[in-house]
Order: sequence, then structure tokens, then C-alpha cells
Amino acid sequence: MKKLTKTSRRNYLTYLIVIAAFVILQILRTTGAMSSSLKGMLVPICAYMVMAASLNLTVGILGELSLGHAGFMSVGAFTGTTVAIALQDAVPAAPLRLFLALIAAAVGAALAGFLIGIPVLRLNGDYLAIVTLAFGEIIKAIFNNLYLGLDSRGLHVSLLADTTNTAPDGKMIIQGPMGIGGIQKISTFTAGFLLVMISLIVIFHLTGSRAGRAIMAIRDNRIAAESVGVNITKYKMMAFVTSAALAGSAGALFAMNYSTIVANKFDFNTSILVLVFVVLGGLGNMLGSLVAAAALTILPEALRQFADYRMLVYAIVLILVMLATNNPTIKAFFGRLKPGSRSGKEAA
Repeated sequence: MKKLTKTSRRNYLTYLIVIAAFVILQILRTTGAMSSSLKGMLVPICAYMVMAASLNLTVGILGELSLGHAGFMSVGAFTGTTVAIALQDAVPAAPLRLFLALIAAAVGAALAGFLIGIPVLRLNGDYLAIVTLAFGEIIKAIFNNLYLGLDSRGLHVSLLADTTNTAPDGKMIIQGPMGIGGIQKISTFTAGFLLVMISLIVIFHLTGSRAGRAIMAIRDNRIAAESVGVNITKYKMMAFVTSAALAGSAGALFAMNYSTIVANKFDFNTSILVLVFVVLGGLGNMLGSLVAAAALTILPEALRQFADYRMLVYAIVLILVMLATNNPTIKAFFGRLKPGSRSGKEAA
């Protein structure tokens, strides 16, 4: 029987923890032991988990700093919600409509990632971060000025002002700065859990493949990887587009948990928030990113009783966690707690 590698054991442990968390939360929901506020946060938590894992693919695995991840989330949110509304009459089954919306959102965000990746991935370091930041703001501005109507003649699009001339029997889907209203809340916690699992499977299979090893080689030493024939642009694009597609599906899941969604929700602050999840969870550590996303999404709500001081407490907690996770003594302590580790090593 083939022995599992350390990476495989870690991946299976991540799957197991996510499944166990889902089962426990489902039991708490069905027994009424969960508060209504936490119930309402389950879908956003799943969406942010997918966002954290997808950004970790770019930042932790590829080694490139992206500050426009909320832009891909925005593309997915508006694309997926538009598809869900357009199919409302043709596909009455909500789960199927949600599935199709998530697929469309992933494809739309992947296409946006490919288009932005063509010029952006030729850059490195601060330059790439600045351009991705600009991309996120451009996407937000476009959706803030986009009008899209649907009637018997099809889709009608206009920018800056509502000149779609949608028929009276039709409906406006995107209304500029007012975003999309009247959304049917078809996102569910189960769908969120499945999306998290699919995201982990995609990321783990990619990182464990030959392409994943090439991506990590680019991260470790770009010049050395290029010298042995690794196609830098190809593998960077592969990681970037995969990350964008997962972020787009997370955006659609997030958007269809609310009755109204606006472009300003997916601003620079959202990109920074997701980056905080990744940094606190650990670069390249998918389980850490998931835990950080869940904890830091719940924390502001848990601190609401402190009113004006809750964001101050939130900031202090972030600083303390950052210090703790970068402390060699604490990292060594938790390293000894991992399965298969030894408390001490014998001298050679």
C-alpha cells in the first residue's frame, strides 16, 4: 500500500476539518442552538473562505501580490446574479439555477482574469500590486455606471445613463450605482460548503500536479525556473485565472445571499480584508486561510456589544495574532503538536 506523503496527509486533514465543521454547524442549526445572526453569516463565511483560498493560490503559491481580488468577486457577483435573474422563469428549480449562476460567474471572472493577466503578469512585485489595485477600482467604476435591462427582445446595455429602452414588460437588472435589486436569496449554507470543498480540491490538485510544481518553482526562483525551460507566462496565467474563477464563484454565492447588491461592496477594503485572511492564515496554508476567514468574519459581529470600541478591539486582536503567528517559539510549539512530529531529534 502506497504511503501518504506529508502534503497528502495535510490535504486530507483540511478536508476532514471542513467536513466536520459543516456537520457540527448543521446540527446546531437544526437543533436551534445557533443564533439567528450566526445563521445569516454562514453563507458569507463560506464565500470569504473561498476568496481566501483563491487569493492564497496567487499570493502564497504563485508568490505574486494581488490587490484587486475584489474585482474578480465583483465580476462573479454581477455575472452570476444576472444569469440567475434571467433564468428565473426558464429554470424554476433554485438549486439548479444557483449552480448555473455559479458556473457563469466562474467563467466570467476567469475571462476577466485572462484579459487582465495578459499585460499584468509581465510585471512583478509592487508594479503588479498597483496594476491589480487599479483593475479592481476600474471594475467597480464600470458596474457603478452600467445599466442592463431584459425584455422579450433580449438584453439591453448602456453606460453612464439608462438608455437601454427596456420594454414596459421587461425589467432592469443592473441599475448603475443602485446595483441589482430584488434578488431571490437562493444561496444556501450547503451550496457554500460544496463550493469550499470544490475550491480546495481544485487548488490541491493543481498544487500537487506538475503544473503546480512549476508554479512554486517560479515563486521560489523565477530565473532558475526559466533557465530549465519553465514557461513563466503560461503557469502564472494558469494560477491567476484559476484564482479569479474561484473568486468569481464566491462573489455569486455572496451576492445571492442578499436581496440587493451594489458595486461599492467590492471595493479596495474588501481586497485588503481578504489579503489579511491570507497573511494571518499563513502564505500557502489553505487550512489557515479558511480558519482566519471564518474567525475574522465572525469577530466583528461578536464584538458588536462593545459598540464604538469593537473595531479597536478587532485591530488589537489582528496585531496580537500577527505577532503570535510570526513568533518562532510559538510556531515551533504548534509544529510539535502536528501528527507525526517528534518532540526531539536524536543527534546524528
